[in-house]
Amino acid sequence: MKRLALTLLTGLLLATAGSAMADEGMWTMNHLPIKQMQQKYGFTPSQQWIDHVQRAALRLAEGCSGSFVSANGLVMTNHHCANTCLSQLSDKNHNYMQDGYVAKDDKDEPKCPDMELNQLEKITDVTARVNAATAGKNGAARIKAQRAVDSAIEKACVNGDPDTWRCDVVTLYHGGRYALYKYRRYQDVRLVFAPEQSIAFFGGDPDNFNFPRYDLDVTFFRAYVNGKPAHTPDFFQFDPKGPKAGELTFVVGNPGSTQRQTPWTSLAYMRDKILVPLFGYLSEERGLLWQYSRMGKQQAKEAQDSLFGIDNSLKVYKGWLETLNNEAFVAKKKQEDASLRDWINADPARVKKFGHPWKMLDKAQQRGAQLRERYAMIERGQGFGSTLFSDARMLVRAAAERTKPDADRLPPYRDANLPAMQQRVEAKTPFYPQYDETKLAWTLEKMRQALGADDPFVHEVLGKKSPEQLAHELVYNSKLGDPAVRKQLWNGGEKAIAASHDPMIELARKIDPVARKLRKQYEDEVDAPMRKASEAIAQARFARDGASSYPDATFTMRLSYGTVKGWMEKGKEVPPFTHFAGLYKRATGADPFKLPESWLKAKSSLDLSTPMDFVTDNDIIGGNSGSPVINKEGHVVGLIFDGNIHSLGGNFTFDDSVNRAVAVDTAALDQALRKVYHLPRLAEELEKGHQ
Repeated sequence: MKRLALTLLTGLLLATAGSAMADEGMWTMNHLPIKQMQQKYGFTPSQQWIDHVQRAALRLAEGCSGSFVSANGLVMTNHHCANTCLSQLSDKNHNYMQDGYVAKDDKDEPKCPDMELNQLEKITDVTARVNAATAGKNGAARIKAQRAVDSAIEKACVNGDPDTWRCDVVTLYHGGRYALYKYRRYQDVRLVFAPEQSIAFFGGDPDNFNFPRYDLDVTFFRAYVNGKPAHTPDFFQFDPKGPKAGELTFVVGNPGSTQRQTPWTSLAYMRDKILVPLFGYLSEERGLLWQYSRMGKQQAKEAQDSLFGIDNSLKVYKGWLETLNNEAFVAKKKQEDASLRDWINADPARVKKFGHPWKMLDKAQQRGAQLRERYAMIERGQGFGSTLFSDARMLVRAAAERTKPDADRLPPYRDANLPAMQQRVEAKTPFYPQYDETKLAWTLEKMRQALGADDPFVHEVLGKKSPEQLAHELVYNSKLGDPAVRKQLWNGGEKAIAASHDPMIELARKIDPVARKLRKQYEDEVDAPMRKASEAIAQARFARDGASSYPDATFTMRLSYGTVKGWMEKGKEVPPFTHFAGLYKRATGADPFKLPESWLKAKSSLDLSTPMDFVTDNDIIGGNSGSPVINKEGHVVGLIFDGNIHSLGGNFTFDDSVNRAVAVDTAALDQALRKVYHLPRLAEELEKGHQ
């Protein structure tokens, strides 16, 4: 699944930028390789085409992509991108993630408690302003200056209306360029249709990141404004015929992150100090949750979303480790680094300008290795794996940060981010105390193992209690599962937080000084020098190669181009399409190859030659889940939901001979809506482009 992988890597690695080959590239909308597209495919996108595509595509703030597919706010994305909403809307009598959901009319479209869509309005280069603010500064002074200028730029962009606009200063080329991304926010997002989990994720983990594939991984939402369906004149016209083999295709979405031009020293650090221990941690957590899910039907429902995410991440990280241990890849990366170092060292003026960034990286990574485990456990919350604790920390920090000028706040608590945070505070979502207790007890135990039983911080947290005892006491005595309590604390600010006797709030208050100190230490001694070194490498690369490349992915809108195309696997051709006939042939009647009853009943009414899924050589990565596949007319012909097994190395390199994106065919979507789910209303809205 091409959803963003688990976020434990965030903030622990910085990268640099480089050049592209073949159809490789996740291009920003204001820097498309138009000449290359014209030369290879005879297609030159007009500015009108580009603007339309930009406004029709969407970002799901939680970590996916999507698109408008009608003028009435209809949104198409993946089922696995809707997991949170489906779980939140479920109750003891309904499991919408497992059984699906069908809205017969607008009035039947329930609001997702905690969902935000972002529509990109404008990209503005702010490099000169950011560089002027940070020039000559190092360490803490540099971080402070960067936050101040980012805050000022974002605040001016929002212009006093954060409920409508979201503005983010984005670091591109890892410090080579900076851009302001202005988004229109949609926070009233309602569920229209979701299929059953067994067809959305047919084949389960065995088929994940594989092809041939037979998934209907789709969910439709609708954006609302002032209680009515949003008016969205820019949308992708739905083509119920789907694409043809060899057809030129574009994927527009929000790839999360890549490290394709990262120096080898940073990749080696990532492999040895981050990925290897993280893989073990997640494997153990998976075992815990699998065991929990075996306790009963309710427990299985509670753990399903987390298990899905962990299984996906483990497969991703395994692919990453295989790439980072590949001798040819390692040799190539080392040669690239040596070439750029030699170019810098060949001219004293270059040495004076760019310095010795690799030495700076080595020093920062050595310090990072010393701090990383403690930083991850305490500040990043790896030792406090509880929804209630996460809410408590957010409330405690929000109360303190909101008293400061915007420029002095921790980045998550800037004005631009508060609407989404408040939405989370007020969301009426189900809370599962037994599940939260299980997770918290296990993570507290992992923290004790990592830091040591005699560590003063461990003593401060646990006292004389076992992790199991403390977890039970905290979870069952806290009231933070009630949105009314969270809202009261949010609105009451520092005074309400100080007066609260909720045990989770008390814990968050108690450890916050230690966590903040660790955060500052990590930022000053690891993040800041790594960022400065990465910027120097990026600037050197710009000076040598020019700015003709695409930046590494940053969970911002990118466009990639390619064709519908299979590949050769062990001497055999893998065709680009699968069909309904193959779905029924693969079905066994047992999970994960068990079809839902709706598909068994509909078999006789379906044209079994209808294409179901297909592959392209478009360049995608995690975060592209839910991206539309469009043709040169700007019509949607597919829906990205995965990559093949060779795409797992795409975080670091791109091989267009075997790396493939996997998508649902719009022909399959049309037939499923009409003949399996009997939803002509939705199918006709897609075909006509309006209700």
